[in-house]
Amino acid sequence: MTPVLLLSFFMYAMLFTFAYLPQVAFLAIFHGPAAWFNAAILTLGEGAAIVALLFEAFFVDETLVDIFDAVLIDGGCEELVQRGRILDDSAPNSVKMLGATTIPKVYSPFSLRQIVEFVVLLPLNLVPYVGVPLFLILTGYRAGPFHHWRYFKFLDLTKQERKTAIKRRKLKYTWFGTSHLLLQLIPGLSMLFLLTSAAGSALWVVKLEKERTMQVGATIRPSNQYTDEQV
Repeated sequence: MTPVLLLSFFMYAMLFTFAYLPQVAFLAIFHGPAAWFNAAILTLGEGAAIVALLFEAFFVDETLVDIFDAVLIDGGCEELVQRGRILDDSAPNSVKMLGATTIPKVYSPFSLRQIVEFVVLLPLNLVPYVGVPLFLILTGYRAGPFHHWRYFKFLDLTKQERKTAIKRRKLKYTWFGTSHLLLQLIPGLSMLFLLTSAAGSALWVVKLEKERTMQVGATIRPSNQYTDEQV
C-alpha cells in the first residue's frame, strides 16, 4: 500500500497544482461561485481514474480477487469459491487457503463501453448543481454490476442470466457503484477504498447466498440448477 499511497498523493498534488485552477476558470462560465467546488470534484475524479488505471495495470485485479475469495470463505461460501480455484483446507486462515485459480483471475473485466460512457457523460459536470450528482449516479449504474462479475462466473451464468440478475437488483447495484465512485474521490485513500469495495461486494454475495440457502434448502447447488428467479 505504501507505493500506492505515495503515487496517489503525488498525482493529486500535480493535478491540483496544474489542472485545478484552469478547470475552475472554465467551470465558472457555467457554474459561477459553485465552480470552486465542482472543479474540486472533477479534479478528484480525474486523479482517482489515473491512479486506478496505473494501479490496475500492475497488480490490483489479482489483489481484489484474493480479497473477494477470502471474504467469501470467511462468510461460509467455501464451496462457491472452489468452483473457481483450488483451496487448501488444512491452511490456518482463508487467505492462506487460496490456491491456483481454475477460471480467469479477473475481478472486474475491461469494458470499452464503460470507458466510452464515462467520457460521454463528462460534460454533465458542466451542468450547475445537479450535473455532478447525475454524473456519479449514471456512472455508478454501469460500474455496480462489475463488482459481482466473479460471482457470476462462479455461478457459470449465461449472458441472459446475468442480465436477469442485474435487472432484479438494478437499484442496489446503482447505489453500490455510486458509493464506490464517491469513495474513490477521497484523496490518498482511493486505492484503500478500491480494496474495501471488493470486500463489501463479497459480503453482499455472502448475504445473497444465505438468502438462496433459505429458498432452496441447500448451501450451494450446481449452477445448472439455478433458475432466473433464484439468481
